[in-house]
Amino acid sequence: MENVLLIVHLVLALCLIGIVLLQRSEGGGLGMGGGGGVMSGRGAATALGKLTWGFAAAFIATSITLTIVAAKNASDSSVLDRLGAPAAEAPAQPEAPLPPTLPGGGDLLPPSASDTPALPPRAE
Repeated sequence: MENVLLIVHLVLALCLIGIVLLQRSEGGGLGMGGGGGVMSGRGAATALGKLTWGFAAAFIATSITLTIVAAKNASDSSVLDRLGAPAAEAPAQPEAPLPPTLPGGGDLLPPSASDTPALPPRAE
């Protein structure tokens, strides 16, 4: 039932978009004139207007119906209760982070004093 209603809702949305795009622009709010198109004349405008109102009313009706159906199907339990996960589980201890490395495998951090080999004394 819910899937059928959702499909009808999506078809109504596409029809509403198509009908609105077919209508002639009368206000020219964006500077785009309402040139002559396939549908012209006052009779076609009222027919398209009535069809737009019909699709809009049906779209709102399916929206409200889908909301009611979704509210009925919703339960009072939490998502964690549905998954079966205990709510008060202690977090796992994170592992020690590895030092960052370069793509070639070299270390990004400078070596510490204990990692450097001792240099031989300089002969003077």
